[in-house]
Amino acid sequence: MYAEDAIALLLPELEQGLFDDLWRIRFSSVQLLGDLLFHISGVTGKMTTETASEDDNFGTAQSNKAIIGALGPERRNRVLSGLYMGRSDTQLVVRQASLHVWKIVVSNTPRTLREILPTLFSLLLGFLASTCPDKRTIAARTLGDLVRKLGEKILPEIIPILEEGLRSDKSDERQGVCIGLSEIMKSTSKDAVLVFSESLVPTVRKALCDPLEEVREAAAQTFEQLHATIGHQALDDILPALLKQLDDEETAEFALDGLRQVMAVKSRSVLPYLVPKLTAPPVNTRVLAFLSAVAGDALTRHLGVILPALLSSLKDKLGTDEAPQELSSCQTVILSVEDEVGQRIVIDDLLEATRSPDPGLRQAAVTLLNGYFARTRLDHSAHTRNLLSGLIHLLNDTNPEVLSQSWDAINAITKKLDACTQLTLIDDLHRDIRSVSAEVKGEHLPGFCLPKKGVTCILPVLREGVLNGSPEMKEEAARALGGVIKLTSPEALRPSVVNITGPLIRILGDRFAASVKTALLETLTLLLGKVGIALKPFLPQLQTIFLKALQDSSRAVRLRAAEALGKLVSIHSKVDPLFTEQLNAIRNAEDSGVRETMLQALRFVIRGAGSKVDPAIRKSIISTLLGMLGHDEDATRMSSAGCVGELCAFLPEEELKSILLQHVLADISGVDWMVRHGRSLALAIAVKSAPEQLCAEEYKNTLLDMVLVNATADRIPIACSGIRAMGFLMRHQLRTDGGEGVSPRITTQFTKSLQNQSSDIRLVAERVLWWVWKEAETPPLASGQLKPLLKALLDNTKDKNTTVRAQSEHTLVSLLRLRQGEELMQSMSAILDSASNDLLSDCHRRSLKKISVQPESNEEIDDTILT
Repeated sequence: MYAEDAIALLLPELEQGLFDDLWRIRFSSVQLLGDLLFHISGVTGKMTTETASEDDNFGTAQSNKAIIGALGPERRNRVLSGLYMGRSDTQLVVRQASLHVWKIVVSNTPRTLREILPTLFSLLLGFLASTCPDKRTIAARTLGDLVRKLGEKILPEIIPILEEGLRSDKSDERQGVCIGLSEIMKSTSKDAVLVFSESLVPTVRKALCDPLEEVREAAAQTFEQLHATIGHQALDDILPALLKQLDDEETAEFALDGLRQVMAVKSRSVLPYLVPKLTAPPVNTRVLAFLSAVAGDALTRHLGVILPALLSSLKDKLGTDEAPQELSSCQTVILSVEDEVGQRIVIDDLLEATRSPDPGLRQAAVTLLNGYFARTRLDHSAHTRNLLSGLIHLLNDTNPEVLSQSWDAINAITKKLDACTQLTLIDDLHRDIRSVSAEVKGEHLPGFCLPKKGVTCILPVLREGVLNGSPEMKEEAARALGGVIKLTSPEALRPSVVNITGPLIRILGDRFAASVKTALLETLTLLLGKVGIALKPFLPQLQTIFLKALQDSSRAVRLRAAEALGKLVSIHSKVDPLFTEQLNAIRNAEDSGVRETMLQALRFVIRGAGSKVDPAIRKSIISTLLGMLGHDEDATRMSSAGCVGELCAFLPEEELKSILLQHVLADISGVDWMVRHGRSLALAIAVKSAPEQLCAEEYKNTLLDMVLVNATADRIPIACSGIRAMGFLMRHQLRTDGGEGVSPRITTQFTKSLQNQSSDIRLVAERVLWWVWKEAETPPLASGQLKPLLKALLDNTKDKNTTVRAQSEHTLVSLLRLRQGEELMQSMSAILDSASNDLLSDCHRRSLKKISVQPESNEEIDDTILT
């Protein structure tokens, strides 16, 4: 009724209905629009349009003119564009209705399509960028259909329309251009795309730098299709321009995201192209970081190039204002690696870099490792052993920043470990601690001495081993803890004293094998030696445990307890009860093994607190000890003699005089050899522990006479004690009066002892001489006195006894100061005869040179200390 009069009112609503999101409205709109067009063109729509081809037409030129006349060219184009798009609808009924109307009102499909192409494309671009899935599907199908119908010759007409669309202010149109290009390229041959690449490439390039993210994302899909069609040329044509735009402040952000979008869809093809350019100096870590987030597994195959570039760039920026940003970018790259192979490459390469001789590279590598383990969520348990080993060795670095970062990295790793994993690491951790101990050669490990850090980075692992490990693990963890204590300064240990001591005391109170108890006691002894007074809160528990351990069936446990008690007594304020308890235990001990270790404990307690003991208790101790100097059992005799000698350093003048004149230096006529042996041992230890008192004017001549008498005794044990006493006396004279201050009688007797028929005497003489000069601060002997000793030792290098021969070489190294240089050896060569010189040269070449570069032994020559 109103088909002619109300076109202006009806048509806009019908047009809008053609593009509605609901298919039922689209279907109704097509039917109504068909009726309207049929009425305008004067044809009936009731005829059948079912033919073999969907492109058959029943319209006439006259009907076409009538439609244009009624609607106008612009509106006619929009209506026909809507109908043509309906032919590709997702719903069958819409497609059928649209095709039916199209066939009746259109006379020539290809010609009509060309006429409506700009309008059709404008609508398609909007559809392609729509949030409605149906619309995007319709537009994509329509584009493919267009290219198939009109052939590739339509491209010259389509491309300008798309380029114009990219300049549109409407973001959905710009996004649609990109989607449209992808669809066109899917339906076009490679040759055709290559022909139009000059137009396509700038379009894609521009879209990748569009201000809107959705457009850039769509452009990346277009790039993917372009690359799939024309291959590597797409990379060469587009990526360099994008990289160049990164330098432009206005477009840098958009270009960077464009690259990221491209990476997200085509990382395996794009990365090989970008990596060489981004890693060439100066390394663009910012872009690498941005792109790595979307690179996925493709990043892994390029880590061999990327990691060295990151390390080099970070090394150059360390210490500058740019360092934090650079570090953040580098960390972003390595944290983007999420596959197992990539993780292994990152960890192995960074650990390898931490072993570099370049301090800057070590710092860069360990800084990245620290950041990685502080933030990564990946499971790195397979690499924990290697990581801890490498990082612990870095705790000996000279660079403070490397120390701090290594410590933090270890802490980041260990605090994430569960209890089971911690236990599996005990053996390896102990091995690494032993290894690093050998590197520092008795010094503290710098990384364990950092302020406010100390040993807390590995303490949880060792603590877990002590508390919850198997007996073997408990022993291993305790020994590792002992190694850590040796490597740490007292200041750094103090904050961790409670955490270390508590578990050790707890486990020592339980029933475990002797080897476990021994390891725990050794560790506590080391801790007492380091931080002493800090353990005062634990004094009652420690004393109870040590005294109980002195009664243990294992000799090794008893000896360790004796040593620990000697350390503990130094922080004791009331020692008399402890001395009394020790003395009663010695008197009542039935087992000789227990008694001798009790005596050793008493000796160590005397050494630590001999000046604090009450005089009455001291006299009682002296009386008991003197009565044991002739004991039938060698170990008891030797241990008690050691106690008497040690006590001499703390006796008042009158008590010392009494002991010396009535026992130690008394006439030996008619005295049983065992008593004499005990006295000789006591004299030797007294000279060792109280040389100033015994070398006083009142005793020095008698002392020297008695020492020499003992050294020349027929009984080998007594002679050995005398030789040791000569060594203790010689070292005191050297340190007090210098090389000229040694009594010639001592050096003469040493020469004779070195030439003694008994190999035991020769060996002891050699060991004692080695001990005298093993410490660098002992002055060398005067040349005249040194010469006979040197000749005797050189002769012993040819001794039949292999032990004597080996010891003579070590003694020569000590005597000639070969660890400090060869000056003394050369000066002595000038006064030796030719035979001795030949011997010396031969021996130096054969063994002395090798021995001199080895670390000095800590062997004890005091045979009264039980081992």
